[in-house]
Amino acid sequence: MGEPEAKRIKTEYELVYWPGIPGRGEVVRVLFEETGTPYIDAAKSKKAVEAVCSFSDLKNVGDETNPPKFAAPVLKHGELVINQLPNILLYLAPKLGLGPASGDGVYHLNEIALTILDGFLNEVHETHHPIATSQYYEDQKDEAKKRSKAFREERLPKYLAYVQRVLDGKKSGEGGWLYGGELTYVDLVLFQCIDGTKYAFPKTMEKYREGGKYDGVFKLYDAVKERPNIKAYLESERRVDYAEGIWRHYPELEEDEGEK
Repeated sequence: MGEPEAKRIKTEYELVYWPGIPGRGEVVRVLFEETGTPYIDAAKSKKAVEAVCSFSDLKNVGDETNPPKFAAPVLKHGELVINQLPNILLYLAPKLGLGPASGDGVYHLNEIALTILDGFLNEVHETHHPIATSQYYEDQKDEAKKRSKAFREERLPKYLAYVQRVLDGKKSGEGGWLYGGELTYVDLVLFQCIDGTKYAFPKTMEKYREGGKYDGVFKLYDAVKERPNIKAYLESERRVDYAEGIWRHYPELEEDEGEK
């Protein structure tokens, strides 16, 4: 991938996201942590909520350089301000040495990342908020149980099978990584999304792991988890514990797991 631009251009990144929850912002943090890239994490600030809300405020129409933003995560880098997680990943990948800056690989990696985010982030969120994000989970528990069952039995294995197919494909190369025989940002995206899904549905994910059909997926997850920078990050206070957010654990959403 060449020398990361972050090593040559000393402009600090700032990530703006909600405090106290991993969520979409955590995917961005994992990229920074793996590459040892300095960054400002606005979620650690006393004014974190204010910073997030300022971008989605209806009075915020952007500036001469940047259009208004819809929601966090937001990345600030110099004068550039962008949001939407896949967009942020596309921007960061070549700068951190985690993806090509041009060519077909840009789009191949993006399609893999988008699929992973659809299955292990967006659809996981919809299991506990299947009706409306504005309603509490307690107001839609019956619907959440139905959605979770369909996710666990139908959607989750489809996404696991897709990732395994990517790993089994010729373009994956050697070494157990998703693309080109070396670590890229999509491997880090998969790690965080699998980690979150394991928290949300521990019994289900353990069942699929023990089944052996998706060995490559879980081996990749383990390999990323043991990388020195990632391991140190997971053991540090910088890593935010799972709580209310994208990945939530409600035991009742798995209570039928294992029944015949």
